[in-house]
Amino acid sequence: MSTEVERGLGLEREGIAAASVKWNLSAAVLYEEAVRRNEGLLAAHGPLACRTGQHTGRSPNDKFVVREPSSESHIAWGTINRPMDVAHFDALHRDLLSSLNGKELYVLDCWAGADSDYRLPIRVINEYAWHNLFARNLFIIDPPAAAAHVPQFTVIDAPNFHADPTRHGTNGDVVIALNFAKKLVLIGGTSYAGEMKKSIFSVLNYLLPRRGVLSMHCSANIGSAGDVALFFGLSGTGKTTLSSDPERMLIGDDEHGWSDGGVFNFEGGCYAKTIKLSAEAEPQIYATTRRFGTVLENVVVDPETRALDLDDDRHTENTRAAYPIEFIDNAVLSGQGGHPQNVVMLTADAFGVLPPISRLTPEGAMYHFLSGYTAKVAGTEKGVTEPKATFSTCFGAPFLPLAPGYYARMLGEKIARHQAHVWLVNTGWTGGPYGIGKRMKIAYTRAMIRAALAGALDAVAYERDLIFNLDVPTACADVPADVLRPRTTWVNPADYDKQAAKLAKMFAENFKTFEGDVSAAVKAAGPRV
Repeated sequence: MSTEVERGLGLEREGIAAASVKWNLSAAVLYEEAVRRNEGLLAAHGPLACRTGQHTGRSPNDKFVVREPSSESHIAWGTINRPMDVAHFDALHRDLLSSLNGKELYVLDCWAGADSDYRLPIRVINEYAWHNLFARNLFIIDPPAAAAHVPQFTVIDAPNFHADPTRHGTNGDVVIALNFAKKLVLIGGTSYAGEMKKSIFSVLNYLLPRRGVLSMHCSANIGSAGDVALFFGLSGTGKTTLSSDPERMLIGDDEHGWSDGGVFNFEGGCYAKTIKLSAEAEPQIYATTRRFGTVLENVVVDPETRALDLDDDRHTENTRAAYPIEFIDNAVLSGQGGHPQNVVMLTADAFGVLPPISRLTPEGAMYHFLSGYTAKVAGTEKGVTEPKATFSTCFGAPFLPLAPGYYARMLGEKIARHQAHVWLVNTGWTGGPYGIGKRMKIAYTRAMIRAALAGALDAVAYERDLIFNLDVPTACADVPADVLRPRTTWVNPADYDKQAAKLAKMFAENFKTFEGDVSAAVKAAGPRV
């Protein structure tokens, strides 16, 4: 552990003159600090329940990357990676530091990346005690290595600081700014703790691919035979739920690297959605909401009994639990596994036309990886009366500093080199679109994934879906045969054909962005239009 002198020099290096700095506190002490400062309350069974205020999710339009010589030529500039000039960043840096002078601060020295060959030492400086506990849960704590910790990236998190668009070049008073030259992340104007986690993920997505490591927005688990599986998917597709399988060991639920040695978790914890969470459907995740050490975000708590209401979305539907990965009984505490034998790409198709499971070629894997498709349901946004297609490149577009093709080519190469099987799994609707059909039963989805991972689908016959250009198994244990063929589940097959053609066209329109960056074989792996 750092000495007091080293600690003082650490913040002196950052230019912060705090009234009190508390370093590397335990979870219990951070609880006391958060309650003392009225940042949260102790809920029934032990979790710390906190509110994020106005911002109950990420602020993607307020994220910037500093345009500076060392990284400028590598960044894919645009609406995802908005440029901030050096002068604006320097003014932002000075003003944000000034706002922290004289305040109590909480500092955590930790790591991102379970593989010691690639782990990134980071320092997190927080204005809030509960944010420091969040960081403690989500990043990696390694006490034996603490004495050798020298931060290579620093996150300064100041929710009460408000940016000035004129002075700082921001869109509003919220700002998340990454400076690769100064190895610094500045966060201001938002209390949503997930900004810290995702900022470091963006940093790793810049650093690691250039070292030959594919950085991925996916969960990962491992079977009793040592077989590793990856699960890609956007929010609401079941990535966390399906990877938390009691029959397999969880490597991690959200962010991983794939190196020449295998897969490794970037994090030391999990950040799971809790809305409508139940002990029956997701027993392991549900149990973490009843534990000391878990941080709950925006979960409704009875002010008298302190009982949780996980079904109440009055604050937001994006309620969350942040907890150390060891809270999952069957977690792989090393955070590492071998090369994946199976890669699962999850989508929640609210149009109700994609097959519930299909097998992809390496070219098809690259196509659907670049597409990153899912669909929002009607009613989730004002004016949305029918399903709305969402395409998020590589299933994580907001966190990718490099060009999408860079990540897709790496994935294709690794899949081919290690002969991984790739599956596209639809956890969305069947029998019609949202509002007419029904959501795919999770029991069916689990049965299909377990069959795929066990090799049980390798020997069955396949049929080609002529619209989506997918190979669909004709049989799977514990799944009705008609469920595997979505067209047969619709009352009127002609309505299915019309809806499927509509979605296929959306895929083709979205993929035009990538046509100049992929081979003809990858383009040909997409839907037929």
